[in-house]
Order: sequence, then C-alpha cells, then structure tokens
Amino acid sequence: MNIVLWVIAAVLAAAFAMAGFMKATTPKEKLAESMGWVEDFSAGTVRFIGVVEILGAVGLVLPAALDIAPVLTPLAASGLALTMLLAAITHARRKEFPMIGVNVVLGGLALFVAIMRFGPQSF
Repeated sequence: MNIVLWVIAAVLAAAFAMAGFMKATTPKEKLAESMGWVEDFSAGTVRFIGVVEILGAVGLVLPAALDIAPVLTPLAASGLALTMLLAAITHARRKEFPMIGVNVVLGGLALFVAIMRFGPQSF
C-alpha cells in the first residue's frame, strides 16, 4: 500500500504543480481563453490559487521523501482536497459540470492520501 500511496502522491504532485505553475505565471486574460472561471476572480486570487497548488504539490512529496516533518504530507493532501472542493463549488455555480468530475477525482485521490497518511500508512 505504501508504494500505491507514493505513486498517487507523485501523480497528484505533478498534476497540481503543472496546473499551479500555469495559474501562477500566465496572465489572467490568457487563462480566461481556456478557463472561464478566472473571470470571476481577481488576477491576484488566480495567482494565489496557483501558488497554493504548487505548495501543495511540493508538500505531497518533499517532507516524506526527506523525512523532515512528514506530517506535512497528509496536511498538504488535506489542503489540496479542500482546494478541489472549493473548485467544484465554483464550477457548479458556473454550471461547468464536466469540470466537477476532474475536481472529484483529484480531490478524492488527495483525500485518500490524507486519510491513509494520517492513519494506517503514516510515516
């Protein structure tokens, strides 16, 4: 199970790092072409969401890999699950229902990592 959790955490970290980097570095106007939801938020908020996703991605892997404060790994996973819950709410409000599926999958995987790393498969 430990290997499965590492693989899930690595995949989640890659996905959130890429998405976060795009949100943190791309101008809001350019993001609006493919992500309509950014129109509802300020440029600073979109960048903040990107930075949160990058930090969450780092927190999923680095603390456990370096064995420095490994409790940060399930905390990062919990934060990313919460981020996906809020994203799903935003997409539901905008009636962007296909995007909710992506949020549910990513959030569910992050929640699974959080539960397992807090519980039976902790470091």
